Amino acid sequence: MFKKKLTAGVMALSLCFSLGACGGASGNTTGSTTGSTGEATEAAGPVEGADADYAKVREKGKLVVGITDFEPMDYKDEAGNWIGFDADMATEFAHSLDVEVEFVEIDWDNKVLELNSGAIDCVWNGMTLTDEVKSAMDCSKAYCNNAQVVIVPADKADQYQTVESLKDLNFAVEAGSAGAAEAESNGLKYTEVQNQAAALMEVKGGTSDAAIIDSLMAAAMVGEGTSYEDLTYTIGLNSEEYGVGFRKGSDLVPLLNKYFQVASTDGTLMNLAEKYGVQAAVIEQK
Repeated sequence: MFKKKLTAGVMALSLCFSLGACGGASGNTTGSTTGSTGEATEAAGPVEGADADYAKVREKGKLVVGITDFEPMDYKDEAGNWIGFDADMATEFAHSLDVEVEFVEIDWDNKVLELNSGAIDCVWNGMTLTDEVKSAMDCSKAYCNNAQVVIVPADKADQYQTVESLKDLNFAVEAGSAGAAEAESNGLKYTEVQNQAAALMEVKGGTSDAAIIDSLMAAAMVGEGTSYEDLTYTIGLNSEEYGVGFRKGSDLVPLLNKYFQVASTDGTLMNLAEKYGVQAAVIEQK
């Protein structure tokens, strides 16, 4: 399975950047919490006590990580444990702090609310470092390149090779995601769904004409040898970078940046990237 992801990952990233327009961990899963407030209203300065996040994590003995189902970054294995490039890296970082990791599946549109409420300690889920995200959170250095790509039925791919050709389509996008932002900025018609996996299901089921998802997920989930063999990705809409988000003022940010440097030097970062087929996207840390 990982060999297929490697090949697909390289192809997806090559497609996006050549166009010049693209954008064993385990843990208990806690049910997602919901709220009605997004980033814009949750970005007003440091959260009280955020500079003591490290002490709080050590005291409770675990790092609580907010995620969604997003292969190859965060997804469950056959035993129900969370695995993936981000999940494994989060586990390694937690162990470097001498604590365990706990993964909590969140509503992506409410990630800042979840963070600032203290329900989670960080958001580590292939999160695009948009201006909105960076204004609402303190973020790590970028560790992966990515892009937003258009997903359509494979037998219709030739019809949709330009943004203009997409104007009459109905898109499925993850609520609060970079894909939703690209749909909006390009004047596309869209419906927001719970996550990117749901967006793919909408296209496969014919409920939506197309979807916009991360190129790394497209490489793992779409095309030959995947669960969505009848779908494919066409054009890329932007270029972007992934980072990890913490509460404003959190003292965990410099600790993660330092860990990224160590993991890059000792080979952990690249070894895990190769395991999940995302090595072409990794940003080496110095």
